[in-house]
Amino acid sequence: MTGVRGYIFSRTFMDERVPQHVQNLVIRDYCKKQGLQYLLSATEYAMANSYLILKEVLEELPKLDGIVFYSLFLLPEETVERDRVIQIILNKEKTVYFAVEGLKISNKKEHDRIEAIWKVKRVLPNCLN
Repeated sequence: MTGVRGYIFSRTFMDERVPQHVQNLVIRDYCKKQGLQYLLSATEYAMANSYLILKEVLEELPKLDGIVFYSLFLLPEETVERDRVIQIILNKEKTVYFAVEGLKISNKKEHDRIEAIWKVKRVLPNCLN
């Protein structure tokens, strides 16, 4: 086993802000509980809609067992872009983990479940009004 790379944000996501050190603590604890070797986190740039660091982590995938996102809501908001990221991971036969939600994607069924959660998150604000 080579280990998993953490992935965190330095900006808000889905109207939430979590300090970087807290994101890293959550990922480290998740990896320990799951028996994953944690290789520190890559931190995305603060610019809105930037996924340059995620792209670098995806290029590093051949040397990794997978990626641990702080939350599934750090994935790109655009469906097409989110699907592209997940397909890259699945095509390389790797796993993506989401520490806060305790979920992972290693196959199509799990990917569909995550997409359903995204759809609910998107419509929820409209339902509460």
